[in-house]
Amino acid sequence: MYLDLFKLKELPFRLSPDPQFLYLSKNHARAKAYMESTIWFTDGFVVITGEIGAGKTTLIETFLREVDDSVAVAQINQTQVSALEFLQSVLVQFGFQPFKMRKAELLATLNQFLVEQYTAHRKVLLIVDEAQNLSPRVLEEIRMLSGVETTKEKVLRIILAGQPELNDKLDAPELVQLAQRIRLRFHLTALSPHDVETYIRHRLEIAGAEGREIFAQETFEKIFRYTGGTPRLINTLCDTAMMAAYTSDRDRVTLADIDAALAELQWNEAAPPTSARRNANNPTSAAENASDGGRMSRRDKPMSENVGPVVGRVLLITEGQTIAEVPLRPGRKIIGRTTDNDLQIDSRFVSRHHCQIITTSHACVIEDLNSTNGMYFQRRRVRRHSLNDGDEIVLGRHTLRYVDERVHRSRNSGDTIPGLQATVVIDEAGVESSIERAIEQSLDKPTN
Repeated sequence: MYLDLFKLKELPFRLSPDPQFLYLSKNHARAKAYMESTIWFTDGFVVITGEIGAGKTTLIETFLREVDDSVAVAQINQTQVSALEFLQSVLVQFGFQPFKMRKAELLATLNQFLVEQYTAHRKVLLIVDEAQNLSPRVLEEIRMLSGVETTKEKVLRIILAGQPELNDKLDAPELVQLAQRIRLRFHLTALSPHDVETYIRHRLEIAGAEGREIFAQETFEKIFRYTGGTPRLINTLCDTAMMAAYTSDRDRVTLADIDAALAELQWNEAAPPTSARRNANNPTSAAENASDGGRMSRRDKPMSENVGPVVGRVLLITEGQTIAEVPLRPGRKIIGRTTDNDLQIDSRFVSRHHCQIITTSHACVIEDLNSTNGMYFQRRRVRRHSLNDGDEIVLGRHTLRYVDERVHRSRNSGDTIPGLQATVVIDEAGVESSIERAIEQSLDKPTN
């Protein structure tokens, strides 16, 4: 093979879903964060869709590597099964031998297991890949499982991952009860031209390139045109091109090698993804957006790309100066330290995904995303708080101030809308100051 010629330690473009090679584009990072949210929330039910080869399975494998040992996980990859076989597969993942059980026994065993795990303070997560192949009867079983709960919370977290057709199944009239239980949906789009270049360089670097320019700069644009930014197709084309360069005893991939690979693969320029073709035939579906406090179903944009009228605004204030402003439309905005957030606050005391604001046409709610340093309302730790005009979230030297546009429009028109002003503090634990120590000493028991 070409490893010696290119001075690489391992093959950079294998098709197997190796988490070591995962490249987190902004979209992929967002999808991974939504997977992580199933652990954060007691009603975690997430659907991730994407075209074939978009990287869904690799994301799942990476996510599973990071899941804490306190979470019991069942991962189902074979989805062309009956309802009975599906339940058996789930129980096998949890360590049972259920093949002689009848359906009633399967359900009783699974319910008992879920309650036992809850009692032992362990979380339970079900991940189903290739979920577009699930039959309506199996999806109905998943709905029933998602309803297992104690008096306080759901017991089973669920991630369904699949191709775009999965959304069509979930939107079927007979599955409306299941669709209502889904907390959020996210569509994993293809890589942008910039991401394609970064993706290729990233994989080469992991494989041992050590900064060497193995692909000529002019090759990236053509790779994008013929792969459409789909990671699996990029891997296939790049691997074939490296073989073409190898046969020519050349340690740099040129446009001639890309052309040779395309001729061998017999590829044409990439067509639009199936979801884009679906929306071209049905423009109305492309504009659909539901935001009912949790579930959003806009198909071909990340869920954070909200649409509709501006309901409110979040102002980022430092030392009395407003340095950023984020409009809030129906949907959600995630706030945290990393660049994949809708509002980035670069502070070591802010978690990667610290909190989120969920906006509907009638209300805005802020939720803590299991952050390290927590979220405080009037010096009391809370998980969730309904925002009112003038509410503030304080992060060290930064302040997030919520402005309710509906209140201001109402005041200008002479109407009155009751509002409550309050302060929410996300405490920067570890900051050595008398103010922070005084806050810590005054905190009561956290509220949920």
